[in-house]
Amino acid sequence: MKELLKQQAVELLKNLISTQSFSSEEEGTAALIIAWLESHQIPYKRQKNNIYAFNKYYQEGKPLLLLNSHHDTVKPNTAYTRDPYSPDVEGDILYGLGSNDAGGCLVSLLATFAYFYDQKDLNHNIVIVASAEEENSGPNGLNSMMETLPHIDVAIVGEPTLMDLAIAEKGLVVFDAEVSGTPSHAAHPNSNNAIYNTISVLEWFKNYKFEKESELLGPVKLTVTQINAGHQHNVVPAHVNLVIDVRVNDCYTNQEIEKILTQNAPCKVKARSLRLNSSRIDPDHPLVKSGEALGRGTYGSPTLSDQAALYCQSVKLGPGDSRRSHSADEFIYISEIEEGIDIYIALLEGFLLK
Repeated sequence: MKELLKQQAVELLKNLISTQSFSSEEEGTAALIIAWLESHQIPYKRQKNNIYAFNKYYQEGKPLLLLNSHHDTVKPNTAYTRDPYSPDVEGDILYGLGSNDAGGCLVSLLATFAYFYDQKDLNHNIVIVASAEEENSGPNGLNSMMETLPHIDVAIVGEPTLMDLAIAEKGLVVFDAEVSGTPSHAAHPNSNNAIYNTISVLEWFKNYKFEKESELLGPVKLTVTQINAGHQHNVVPAHVNLVIDVRVNDCYTNQEIEKILTQNAPCKVKARSLRLNSSRIDPDHPLVKSGEALGRGTYGSPTLSDQAALYCQSVKLGPGDSRRSHSADEFIYISEIEEGIDIYIALLEGFLLK
């Protein structure tokens, strides 16, 4: 059964690659996932472009395990030398947009869910969600499913991790900042030039360190990523606008980060959103122990995923390599998908059957 599921997973991934699925435009890939579930006689539900299904012997009162990965992609970058929508196979390599992030994870989790779908006497119920709008943290992605689904006790979020377990993940807060000055004609003296005032502000952000460091995730990372000011050469602008990207470790809540910067930054700052939280799972959780028993490593991840939408403990785990994500000529090894299915199944056998 596993070998057939592996073949079917790879074929599904080829079809997903062939179908454009930018964030909020996932109708085509949603239809492919529905067809795949129907071919396995698995009932499903749909909420916008999120497709979800429960195991056959779902039993009220059991804890719930969520399996999740996303089927949207970013837009292909201009450095592609291949057709991003052509699922070309060369030896063990499958090329195509979304192959690594996160198509390989999604099809591997679907195969794993199908493997356990009609098994009785599992100690957890299972729900799988093929989610939309992960890449743009949109309003109609996994976050929109939290009020629809029953209470979730633990989750596996499929992202490329080389099948090691990310047991913690940094959150994200994006701030808009404004440095003020006195607008004037460039020909006249001005001791309050907003652009010059920005120099010391940038130095402050460059040198600022948050006090608490995480054993798994290290320090909070603050980075100025955008700057914008002025509209013509002979006018000193009134304001300089900055964008600050803050990657939050598990020692702080997003609200605490907002308070610290609001009170201490040498300019006006305003958070765009506080909903993309850091996440973690107890290193002694049975799901983690099951992975460690298979020889899988554990680590803290600096990159954001749909874990930020969850309120429960979760791990990030999947075939592929995060360094290939959003790259030109994206690819995944077919053997990574096959191994991923084997490891997912073995991991859950160690977790669900005890």
